Amino acid sequence: MLILGLNLGLHDGAAALFDGYRILGAVQLERLTRRKNHGNGYARECVDELMSMAGVTPAEIDAVCFSRAFVETEYLKLGLRRDLNYRLRRTFGKDVFKEIAGELVRNDLMDPADIVDVDGLKASYGLRPDAEVSFANHHLSHALSALFFSRGENTLVYTADGVGDNVHYSIGHANGAGLENFYGDDRWLYRDRDINSLGLAYGYVTQALGFRMNRHEGKITGLAAFGEPDLLTDFEKHFALDDGGVVTSDFSSHHEMRAYIETLSETHTKEVLAASIQRLLETLIVKSVTGFLARTGADSLALAGGVFANVALNRKLAEIEGVRNIFIFPGMGDEGLAVGNVLQYLLARDGMEAWNEARHPLENVYWGPSYSPQALEDLALDAGMHKIEGNPAEVAANLIRDGLAGAIYQGAMEFGPRALGARSILASPSDKEINNRMNERLGRTEFMPFAPVVLEEFAREVFDIDDVNAYASRFMTITCNVKDEWRERIAAVVHVDGSARPQIIDRATNPLYFDIISAFHDLTDVPVLINTSFNVHEEPIVCTPAEALRALDDDRVDFLVNEQGVYRK
Repeated sequence: MLILGLNLGLHDGAAALFDGYRILGAVQLERLTRRKNHGNGYARECVDELMSMAGVTPAEIDAVCFSRAFVETEYLKLGLRRDLNYRLRRTFGKDVFKEIAGELVRNDLMDPADIVDVDGLKASYGLRPDAEVSFANHHLSHALSALFFSRGENTLVYTADGVGDNVHYSIGHANGAGLENFYGDDRWLYRDRDINSLGLAYGYVTQALGFRMNRHEGKITGLAAFGEPDLLTDFEKHFALDDGGVVTSDFSSHHEMRAYIETLSETHTKEVLAASIQRLLETLIVKSVTGFLARTGADSLALAGGVFANVALNRKLAEIEGVRNIFIFPGMGDEGLAVGNVLQYLLARDGMEAWNEARHPLENVYWGPSYSPQALEDLALDAGMHKIEGNPAEVAANLIRDGLAGAIYQGAMEFGPRALGARSILASPSDKEINNRMNERLGRTEFMPFAPVVLEEFAREVFDIDDVNAYASRFMTITCNVKDEWRERIAAVVHVDGSARPQIIDRATNPLYFDIISAFHDLTDVPVLINTSFNVHEEPIVCTPAEALRALDDDRVDFLVNEQGVYRK
């Protein structure tokens, strides 16, 4: 049974295609349109790409699973598309979208089919008239994407983000028999929205410091290590946990919260504000999670939602006493809803027992578009590039040993925000000064650390990796300490606080990637490389061979490597 999942939000548009419980592919809109975090309310480009990848047509799709985010106004019932705003914008060729969840609340309805012209919407995607349609709860989709691939049997499932279906968090407990929700399910859809979002507060800090909200929050995480949390007490006057263990605040509106943060930014350094919001986030989420772990007896954590892109927070959660394992879904942002929506449909269709039996750990997230190795070679040679003879992994390792930075471009691209060896820039971790050179070439911020990739057999020797964080470390969703004896040897990937965000790699997952690192280890006795995403600042990770070649031609990297060879100017 072919099932299509779609996130039609105004950011992080994405689509995923399943055959039953098996993922056939997942595509983020930004990779196709080249607009960072792009969401356009359609995601039809993603659907077209998935159909091409799987060799099927929309007419072969048996079910489609939408989030209750945005839909084109022309597919709404209730005459809403006749309003003045709609007619004016259509006159000037502009699209109009409505939030499904918001329309449900405004019209005191529960079933999205009472809001949406389902037949018209299906037809617009080329689906069969008899294709099933479901509309997913935002935070439940986040929760299920994390739970399905987690390893725990007694699991606290916690989600946190800007907002979705009227809430900023969901908290639940899964023990095999079912999933009990304590906060954030559809019972909250019709309540007054709580002004309690740490995700939005973090975003307002991002914006107040001159960065882009919903895009540059990772910069705040990096910057926080350079400051002291002198404003923590100020923040704690407004944020706390309620009697149920959920984050709350005394702000009357998000506008008031934003204005308060902007005022703080006028009198304090960027480093202090970043460190303070980071400490607030860690303190309250850790305290909330600790309380729910005690309440449920859970010993595992499954996390999703944009807040858990914060790798330093995830480390603090992994260090809570009694936590045996932690998993953060690699597509933790709203792009992950495309996957979670399908899992929500399957849970409703099959029930918890069958759904649990289908659960399995993730091997990789190489779910995106792929191109033949020959396509890159043909473009490179046509452009006058030079192919270096020899084993590609060994050639690349020698170039890296000699101080060059190259990009691996091979196979299906990664899903989610992290580059995991299909579209990665690789360099030696030994020279800390390479950070400045690479940041300048890529147009990136100087205080952001590069991440390491490490051979699996050496991971616990180099980093503080154990049974709790090892699984998460396969997907670069958590930081950990770098062991003292290695900090100077891999200085380029060690942050100012002695931490790093490693990726553990084994050969079965990605042979070429593994072989390059292994060959570098043979040359240097260092089983680690820099791994940073193959993109220029403010651009999505490269997708096509032409985009990869353009980076080489623009001197962003010194060479490209794939299964067939190494290419230089």
